[in-house]
Amino acid sequence: MSAPIIVWFRNDLRLADNPALTAAAQASAERGAPVIPLYVLEDEDATPWALGGAQRWWLHGSLERLAARCAHLGSPLVLRRGEPGAVIDALVAETGADCVLWNRRYAPTWSARDAAVEERLKARGVDARSFNAGLLAEPWTVEKKSGGPFKVFTPFWRHLSATLDPPMPTRAPSALKAPRTAPASDALDRWGLLPAKPDWAAGLRRRWVPGEAAALSHLADFLDGPVGAYATERDRPDHDGTSALSPRLAFGEIGPRQVWHAARHAADARPELAPGIDAFLREIGWREFQHHLLHHAPELPDTPLDRRFADFPWREDPAGLRAWQRGRTGYPIVDAGMRQLWQTGWMHNRVRMITASFLIKDLLLPWQEGERWFWDTLVDADLAQNAGNWQWVAGCGADAAPFFRVFNPILQGEKFDPQGDYVRRYVPELDRLPPRWIHQPWAAPTEVLRQAGVRLGDDYPRPFLDHAVARDRALAHYRERKGKAEAES
Repeated sequence: MSAPIIVWFRNDLRLADNPALTAAAQASAERGAPVIPLYVLEDEDATPWALGGAQRWWLHGSLERLAARCAHLGSPLVLRRGEPGAVIDALVAETGADCVLWNRRYAPTWSARDAAVEERLKARGVDARSFNAGLLAEPWTVEKKSGGPFKVFTPFWRHLSATLDPPMPTRAPSALKAPRTAPASDALDRWGLLPAKPDWAAGLRRRWVPGEAAALSHLADFLDGPVGAYATERDRPDHDGTSALSPRLAFGEIGPRQVWHAARHAADARPELAPGIDAFLREIGWREFQHHLLHHAPELPDTPLDRRFADFPWREDPAGLRAWQRGRTGYPIVDAGMRQLWQTGWMHNRVRMITASFLIKDLLLPWQEGERWFWDTLVDADLAQNAGNWQWVAGCGADAAPFFRVFNPILQGEKFDPQGDYVRRYVPELDRLPPRWIHQPWAAPTEVLRQAGVRLGDDYPRPFLDHAVARDRALAHYRERKGKAEAES
């Protein structure tokens, strides 16, 4: 039997359109080599951005399904824990593998680690190769005509969409040849990825089914229905108008090439879907843009790209932060979003902007606090997306929203949740309030509150602060930053 080929899975937990696995299957067919699928759970202290709780829950479910599929194809998934380079070295020594294949990740820390693994393997005479499975275009392949990276999304997307020709997705292998002796593997349940006491994941289990099969089914359902109205419905949290593919893309249960070609095929078959599909693919482009930024600005998760914000006078307000995290600010659209996040591990995109604006500009708390909370509670937490989007709202990132754009939580609620259905779903204390008052219950007449059974300050809090006053405070700080920059220029 030929020497085995190790396929190192990471955030590419699928069998279809997985270039590393495809290359391994082809080599296996040509020379009879066994294929060893491997997943390494990295030590939490080895990275500053260890998996958050919601991500760990999703990872367990996704690995469980991937393992079942690998076993069905003939070669069980090997699970090991530790520093990836050391784990792979040990598995190469145990099995005599002469080839290790994987798909690239793009955060700078991970890229550097991958380069070190590749160098060590090649020094031992092991064939080590990596592939692109996670992006339509890798960051170093996209640059302005004048050279250098893009810093504004619109020209980035105009360039990318005009030049992009992603290869067609590949099918999953029909079989995987197993080695004569199966390598030892950890038991997934022993990794402790699922919450125990307390078990806070009931809402996640009701909302999500991880795994490749569910991801493909979800994409098909979206393209068969909601995508037609996506251009307008994607901003309505009270409607089911978004794709909700973000966790599946983050874990690689589905790849962007699969999404791109499926969407284009749907547009060709049904031209009336084109406006919605164009808007949807633009959001896929935004995901590409964030990875482009992170590659060229490794400091993105921790440091404002706009250096004017390096010494911004953020407040310290533990009580305000807790109220925001728990959905107890007194502003219903904000509280609904934060409770949706806690219950389901996900939040509607429009509401993410509203809640982020509230933390940064109303509470005047540092965007990194929100970034850390989202990282721990989102099932779709992605380093590039999380950092880039928080900096966008804060006004300190690339192509950022101007700091003087402050979302009014009352007007945003009235515009995008006009009947209050989204608020009623996640803030049931307000369920009986009429639409006129549901986004500002403190303004409702006493009799209306009594009939709705709402006791402000008791079962639902009064507003934590006055939005108009907080907005003026934020704008004053912004004008000070702007004036300082002009004086120094």
